[in-house]
Amino acid sequence: MRVVVAMSGGVDSAVAAALLHEQGHEVIGVSMQLYDQRGPETFGSCCSLDDLHDARRVATTIGVPHYMMNFERQFQETVVANFVGEYAAGRTPLPCARCNSDLKFSTLLERAEGFGAEAVATGHYARVSDQGDGRYRLQRGVDPDKDQSYFLFALTQAQLARAAFPVGGLTKTEVRAHAHRLALTVAEKPDSQEICFVPNGDYASFVAVRAPDVARRGAIVHVDGRTLGAHEGIHHYTVGQRKGLGLSSAAPLYVIQLDAESGRVTVGPREALDRRTLTAGSVNWIAGAAPAGWVTASAQIRHRHRAAPGQVRALPDARAELVFDTPQPAITPGQAVVFYDGESVLGGGWID
Repeated sequence: MRVVVAMSGGVDSAVAAALLHEQGHEVIGVSMQLYDQRGPETFGSCCSLDDLHDARRVATTIGVPHYMMNFERQFQETVVANFVGEYAAGRTPLPCARCNSDLKFSTLLERAEGFGAEAVATGHYARVSDQGDGRYRLQRGVDPDKDQSYFLFALTQAQLARAAFPVGGLTKTEVRAHAHRLALTVAEKPDSQEICFVPNGDYASFVAVRAPDVARRGAIVHVDGRTLGAHEGIHHYTVGQRKGLGLSSAAPLYVIQLDAESGRVTVGPREALDRRTLTAGSVNWIAGAAPAGWVTASAQIRHRHRAAPGQVRALPDARAELVFDTPQPAITPGQAVVFYDGESVLGGGWID
């Protein structure tokens, strides 16, 4: 089978490509140049020029063709514009999920057709299984510390039908062991942690340059109504934030709410962060059809959040309502909520 493999320059996608090649598949490596990296700024350790070169070296080592494709315009329109717009609206964006579903998979599937390839593979720690009835299931990766199914909730049945995740059934230790066995130069390359396109990790300055109106002063108000201070723009804050508030208080204070219209940042004690309910928009149900009523599920509201049990139901206009069994801290507008049935992804959407 001919497979297009998205090669980011990291160890996971390198091993994904190498394992598919070992299994006898015809592998075509593709790397995406996503943003202009000229200039003195220091970018994140994902999708950098060094990463692109690492991907090419790996392709040469395993003996497969490799292509670099420029997607700067699509990345700006799909991911960066959303990132800036969400911060300006007082929400906290999740660019990796937007990039994976809205850009990488959809774009790579188009390119795969041009190569005459039957599938697209990535180095994500997730699994896809054929249910035998023409439907596909998205499941967690077997390594709980590396599972990335949370970022893939927006994949459709058509995309899952042609998706492959070769390292989803491996642990990170096993992936690195394969990389050493195959003499890949990226075997001990550290995992990326930063937002790749933000120079020097300074996201607030990045947003302010592209949306100058966001950098306007506003009040910092306690949940009890007291005005505690002022700030230089809501893009400096996110729900649940404790550090960097610039406030003096006998007890720790956390960001509870952001109001873009008034510019108000509301803070309060830790317990004020707890909520049991949320609604979400742009919800994708992996099975293709929304459930008819309330469904028992566990839900994850951040990548590192431990999924918590609750009930979810579909609402009109691709929306959903979720009620947790117990209150959860820092439910953050702009982040993804992903619904699980055991190891399988039911669906997910963007928190209001």
